[in-house]
Parts: sequence; structure tokens; C-alpha cells
Amino acid sequence: MLFQPKLFSLLSEGISKKQIIDDVFAGVIVAIVAIPLAIAFAVASGVSPEKGLITAIVAGLIISILGGSRVQIGGPTGAFIVIVYGIVQEYGIDGLLISTMMAGGILILFGFLKLGALLKYFPHPLIVGFTSGIALVIFSTQVKDALGLNIEQLPAEFIEKWSVYFSHIHEINLFTLGITLLTMLITIYFKHLTTKVPGSFMAIIFMTMMVQFFEIPVSTIGTFFQTISNEITLTAPTVEPNNLSHYLAPALIIALLGGIESLLSAVVADGMIGGHHRSNTELIAQGIANIVTPLFGGIPATGAIARTATNVKNGGRTPIAGIVHALVLLLIMLFFIDYAKLIPMSCLAGILMVVAYNMSEWKSFLSILKGSPFDAIVLVSTFLLTVLVDLTVAIQVGIVLSSLLFMKRMADINCKVLVDDDTNSIENYSNLPAGISVYEIGGPLFFASAKQYAETIHNIGFSSKVLIIRMRHVPFIDSTALHNLQSTLQSLREMNIIILTSGTNDEVYEDLKKHHIVTLIGEENMFKSFPKAVEKAKALVE
Repeated sequence: MLFQPKLFSLLSEGISKKQIIDDVFAGVIVAIVAIPLAIAFAVASGVSPEKGLITAIVAGLIISILGGSRVQIGGPTGAFIVIVYGIVQEYGIDGLLISTMMAGGILILFGFLKLGALLKYFPHPLIVGFTSGIALVIFSTQVKDALGLNIEQLPAEFIEKWSVYFSHIHEINLFTLGITLLTMLITIYFKHLTTKVPGSFMAIIFMTMMVQFFEIPVSTIGTFFQTISNEITLTAPTVEPNNLSHYLAPALIIALLGGIESLLSAVVADGMIGGHHRSNTELIAQGIANIVTPLFGGIPATGAIARTATNVKNGGRTPIAGIVHALVLLLIMLFFIDYAKLIPMSCLAGILMVVAYNMSEWKSFLSILKGSPFDAIVLVSTFLLTVLVDLTVAIQVGIVLSSLLFMKRMADINCKVLVDDDTNSIENYSNLPAGISVYEIGGPLFFASAKQYAETIHNIGFSSKVLIIRMRHVPFIDSTALHNLQSTLQSLREMNIIILTSGTNDEVYEDLKKHHIVTLIGEENMFKSFPKAVEKAKALVE
């Protein structure tokens, strides 16, 4: 069946009382994590704080009830800040709501067209490039509030924005700067005291109390939003049919980014719990959430990687945790929303700067830069276009570049000499002792095939003591495949499964070495010839 929500499958199988208790606890923790993020994302997007909470409540509830992942937490995310802010500036709030609802329809269409595997066609360098670009843009939008600069209107362009910052640098408010730095320190280091309460939540509580008690002269949310509603009511946007075509481009980018981020989050969650999400169901659920949420005044939503990981780490294993998270946020909004006006803007800026740093994936960025020049070109191009132009152009150019460079690499294969001296290869794998499995990769390991190869290697390795991976027909391996292979091998290693390889050519070996996969496998477990790998495997089993 195309649409199979995980919640209903789990309910039919039965959920233990202990698991329900664990899910309720995880849901409460995730709600506490979501409060500062939902408010900060809304304010940074140019809308009022309650719209972030409404999004986390309505979309979070729908995604948990109808989604294809056991543990996905839905809501507003940092990746949408730049897009939402741009749409609000150009089309207004009604334009944002209409664009979001159209994006929801596109996501549902993606699901029914069975495009849930769409993520594998987006190369890892492209994803890292635009994610890092968005992180830098988010960081740059928070400098004004972080330093307390008196700037009435900020330019939208990145370079012009920084020019204005430097021209106002003499206006830095030391009180504001102090609050920003303290917020960042608490957000980052509070986890060393306890992991049960998020640092961002404690930063908001502590900084707000300090500003009010000492009457520190800094801007707060109340400075910009005199009233914050605690009501969730239906608000249909004004739709002019003649203008619908204007919203198609922003709707498509919301749908693409929402689909990529939600599926990426679900894949990460699968790795943490050893599960398998239903990608088409997840896309349909995300689509429904983005159609319904704007009717209550919410903004675009998707699966949130950080909140989903928090859910898993605190024991959440079913959608009940996500439902509890939404209900706890609803109670907080109904009874405590007035206190949000007291939160310093510099505190939100500090939290968002930490979010931007966590989004930046700078380690992956540097790793890709050191690897294949083809991947580096895609990475840098996507990054620069995201920062200096916009995300829509960045994704379009990134996909085209990836395709062109891939074709170039495929054309060069005929010039390469593969190394494998298996003149007396043992082709009859059935004669091998029990506990030894063999898997041969029959072609290039690149972004389109990486996920399938990784899943097959994991499934075969799971039932083995020793797994031999034959790589004699692998002419090259790109960074997406390296990323997936590393995760898969790490997972097998944690289950004490020994990995051997044979027939790796020099170029592939160097790529494996650069990404520390040689260290993960062990240099002594990598062979030029298959018979020698079999010899070693037999010795290990015996």
C-alpha cells in the first residue's frame, strides 16, 4: 500500500506500557527543546513568535500521526528561515500561506508518484553545499540583534548586509553582546551539567530573568511584537487565482527542501534505531501538514533532524512521542505565551547562531574539499550560489553540475586500468564455510547507487561473521558513497562483524584512505586478490 502511517501499524502490533511511558517522557523533553527554536525560527523568518509554535503544534501532530517514520518530529526548521523571510518580503503573509499550501500539494504528488527515493539523486556535496550556505546566511541575519546595532532596514543581499554591519560597528551595545555570548555558552555547554534539559531553553529562562531583574536596556520580542496571540484559529488566506502562478517557484523550493530535509532526517533516525521509514508515506504526511498548518497561520514545516535525534536519545521509539510533544507545546502556548514578550532579541540571536554553526557541517565541507575535485566543484558552486544568489538557483545549478561531472567521470572510465590479480578466483561462493559472506560491487559507487549498495552491504553483513566486499569492478567512488559506506561499515563494526575487501584499485584506495575508511576496515584486511581475502576469512572464522 502506498500510504501506510507507522502509527497505525505499530498500534495494530501493540505497544508496551513501558514504551508508552518512555515515549511520553521523550515527548516532553522534545517539546522543551522545541520552544526556543520554534520562537526563534518564526522571529528570524519575519513573522510573529506564535506562528512558530502553531507550526510545531499543528504540523508536529499531523506528521507524527500520519508519517512514515517511527520517531520523526516535525515543525519549523532553520533551513526555511531564508526562504520564508524572502517570501514574506516579496508576497506578504498571504503569499507565504498560499506558497506553503501549494508546496504541500506538490509533496503529496511526490508521494503518490513514488518519488520517496528522490533523496538518493541529490549528491552529498550538493546537500552539504546548500546546507552550509543556509547556515552562513542565517548567521549573517542575526548579527544586528547579536551586537545591538541600530539599523532600521537591512539589505537582503549578503555582501551589502555585511557592508552595513561594518559601517555601524561603532554602535555595538555591550549589554546586548554580553547576553548573546552568555546565551551561546549556556546553549553549548549546559549539556555537561545535564542532558535532560536543553541548553537553549535554560539560556532563554536565565537571560530573560536577568534582563527583567536588572532592567538591562536591550530589545526584547515585546519591542517588535506588542501582542502575541495564544489562540489557534482558522485563517484562510486571500487567494487571487490570477496570481497563483507567482507562487509556483517559492512553492516548489519549499517542497523540494521540505522533502529532502524530512527524508534525510528519517534516514538519520533509521540509523539510530535500526528501523526503516516509509518514504512515500512520509512525503504525503509532510504534504498534508503543509496544507493544513497555514490554515491556522503556521509557516512551512518539515522533519527536524535535531529534535528527531533528541527524541531518539531520550527513549522515543513510536509516534506517540511526537504527539505528546505537540500537546505539551499547545499547553505552553495557551498558558505561558505572554512571557515570550520578555525574551531578549539578542538571546534568540545567540541561539540561532549556535543553530547555524550546527547546520554548517564544516567537517564534511572540508572533507569534500580535500577529496575529488569534481565533488569540490559542486560543493563550492552550490555554497556560493546559496549565499550570493538564492537557494533555488543553487539547487538547479548543483543538480546540473553533478550530472555533467558524473557523465565526464563515466566517460573517463575506459582510460583507467582496474587492479585485481584474481587469475584463479574462487567464483563458487557456496563452498565457503558458514559465517563468511561475499558481496561484489559491479560498477561505480556514486550518489545514485550509494544508498542501494550501502543497504545491501548492511543486510548481507548483518547475517555474517566475516563479509568480503569485492571491489574489482569499482572504477571510482564519490563522497556520497563514501559517506554512506562509512556509516554502514561503522554499524557492522559495532556488531563485531569483520569486513575484508579485495581488488580495490589505487584511486579508490586513496579515496577510502582520505575518508578514514581504510582505518575503519583495517589495512591488514584489504587485499588485492580475492583468494587471499578468502584465506584470511577462513582463518578468522576458524
